Amino acid sequence: MPRLVRLYIKQVAYGFVLSAVFVGMLLGFNVANLRHLMFATDGGWIAGLMLFFFNGLVFAGVQFAIAIMRMADPEDKGPKGGHRAPVRQGQLIPIRIRADDRR
Repeated sequence: MPRLVRLYIKQVAYGFVLSAVFVGMLLGFNVANLRHLMFATDGGWIAGLMLFFFNGLVFAGVQFAIAIMRMADPEDKGPKGGHRAPVRQGQLIPIRIRADDRR
């Protein structure tokens, strides 16, 4: 299996583990009376499943993005910006405009 695919699968698994912990804490601390709402209704398990799944997608995406960004080479300490042409500072020349020439 390619290294990048293996990395992606691993980060997705971490994201869904984080989602399970997050949803567990939401229900454990009963944030916004969410535990009561989920357990008191007939379709509450669907809400819990959706909460877990969609948070898992978000956390997995963030985990993978962080992993990819950390793979970058360390920053160079050398000169940056390439070879730029020097900017010439010209002399300003005043131009007179008569009031009756305006359009």
